[in-house]
Amino acid sequence: MGLVQAVKGAVGGVLADQWKDFYTVPAGLPATAALFAAVPQGTNAGRGSNTSGSSNIITNGSKIVVPEGYGLLLFQDGAITGFVAEPGGYEWRSDDLNSQSIFAGDGIVTPLIKQSWERFKFGGQPGGQQAAFFVSLKELPDNRFGTQSEIYWDDGFLNTQVGAVTRGSYTLKIVDPILFVKNFVPASYLQPGKVFDFTDLDNAAASQLFNEVVGSLAPAFSLYTNDPSKGNRITKLQQDSLGFAQSLSAAVEQGYQWKSDRGLAIVKTAIVSIEYDTNTRELLKTVQRADALSGGRGNSNLQASVAQGIQSAGENGGAAGLVGVGMATGMFGAGGLQQPVTPAAPAADDPVAKLKKAKEMLDLGLITQDDYDALKAKALGL
Repeated sequence: MGLVQAVKGAVGGVLADQWKDFYTVPAGLPATAALFAAVPQGTNAGRGSNTSGSSNIITNGSKIVVPEGYGLLLFQDGAITGFVAEPGGYEWRSDDLNSQSIFAGDGIVTPLIKQSWERFKFGGQPGGQQAAFFVSLKELPDNRFGTQSEIYWDDGFLNTQVGAVTRGSYTLKIVDPILFVKNFVPASYLQPGKVFDFTDLDNAAASQLFNEVVGSLAPAFSLYTNDPSKGNRITKLQQDSLGFAQSLSAAVEQGYQWKSDRGLAIVKTAIVSIEYDTNTRELLKTVQRADALSGGRGNSNLQASVAQGIQSAGENGGAAGLVGVGMATGMFGAGGLQQPVTPAAPAADDPVAKLKKAKEMLDLGLITQDDYDALKAKALGL
């Protein structure tokens, strides 16, 4: 039982006229739909090789069309009996024991699916309920995460524990549909008309994934910031959607085995916001100041800071303020900076020099004793 590629059984150019019942993806699906039943698309002018039309039976000779970006899972009495990941048209043959039942293609999911197929393949002839379900092989968007309170992690760059409230979203991909259906999807979704959607608030299985992602955020932040290849910078998170997705996917796999047990993987992330706690914000400010005072710009920045301090001290603290600034610049090694040299006071302002010159003028008879006495009193501030 199973599927054969329709093109191999077609004759001439009448491929589209060979089957009465066509099964394909239902219309109007949301972009986040992950798993849903194939639906018949009506008849083809009464032509075809169909032999019956029973409920829950895929009629022998029916054609199932698999669009790009989707896989097809066949069920017999609740067990998986076939899988298709190659787009195209396929014919259902329940009377052909040699019909191929797996068309995995050459994509990245092929090795994973073939391993699962060997583990779970079903043998035997058809004799009961049959069903066909499509599973999305695309990136499924708008899977959101967020924390109500701070999460804490060891930050490799800041060399301490930091905390933040964060929120964002990620894209999810089903990398092994067989594992996904057998190990994760509730049986209630394996019914006609039901759609398994990861963003559905009423989907308990999807809610479990949300909780597991939130529980993996702190280890993911720690993995990212302690990775030397990422530069150990938490500030790079919001510009590195792929890099953080790898860290988050690794943390989720380590904690909850999404890929190995459920056939799921996180592909990309988008960090909407990171709101650091008070201690972390103060620490980041200190680190930013240290960065500004390091390297080639450090000397210029420190000279400007010292000059501003001297100006403020002169305006507010007088000589005592200047002495304090002088001590501070010595403590921080500012003595090594290229400071402007303060010129020596002119000789004309020196009282000793003034008195000496006045005495010479008195001796030469250029001024009187009274003139000398007046100059002496002025020079000494009497």
